Amino acid sequence: MRRIAGLFLGLLLLAAPALAQSRVSPAAPTPSSPYRSPFANWAAVVVAGDWHAHSDGPTEAFDNARRDVSLTLADLGFARDAIRQYSVRPERYPAVRPGKTDLGVIHAGLRKLAARNTAGCLFYISSHGAPEGVVLDEGILPPHLLAAVINDACPGRPSIVVISACFSGVFVAPLQKSNRMILTAARSDRASFGCSADDKYPYFDDCFLSSAPLAPDFAALGRAVQTCVARKERDTGAQPPSEPQLWIGADLRPLLPLYTLSHPPPKPTARPPARLKRPAPKR
Repeated sequence: MRRIAGLFLGLLLLAAPALAQSRVSPAAPTPSSPYRSPFANWAAVVVAGDWHAHSDGPTEAFDNARRDVSLTLADLGFARDAIRQYSVRPERYPAVRPGKTDLGVIHAGLRKLAARNTAGCLFYISSHGAPEGVVLDEGILPPHLLAAVINDACPGRPSIVVISACFSGVFVAPLQKSNRMILTAARSDRASFGCSADDKYPYFDDCFLSSAPLAPDFAALGRAVQTCVARKERDTGAQPPSEPQLWIGADLRPLLPLYTLSHPPPKPTARPPARLKRPAPKR
């Protein structure tokens, strides 16, 4: 696990004043015919916070998660032009053209997206973690600073925050708001798994991606991810259990089932070509 001293990150907190917690409940979605996703007007950012494996060698696990979580969000009903990706090494992915993983850049990007997509915000990061926060390139993003960024960019709106990192449970209490859902990959005192050089995804991201196609809403998705991670850790002998954390604010909890997730229709199974029957021989 890489623990990197924070650099200039505390400066942003001075520019982003703490906002009073809003008690305004999110409006229930009103799908129009034939169907409009409740998340069609949400802003979403998906961040790969590091590119090192736990051995300090390179890994694609975090960028694989960044790429495929973004595609999955689009399948779930988020507008593709309202999803912005960020990578520590954006030059490696010219087809996607992610932004640079830099807190100032991410903050500005979320604010810009949220100004155009005003119904809600989603923040997802996959990275290494430490008891002080989550690795963000060459620094540590602490919980209070992430809270300030989201509060500033998305004030008074429903929001969903997903943090895939070791010790990510430290974010739960500082991020809590009545109209927010928080899902983390581990307890505040536990590591998470799947960050080696040959892992396609961290365990938590793998479970998020595999559980999303069957989940009716984000609350159910969070519970499914918890179950999936526990099963995957048992199957692989990963110890001690990471115990992903799920917290939902009181105002958002009864409304989340109304924010239904879209699911693309299953691809038709290719059938082998029909065999032609030979005519019976004449006698």
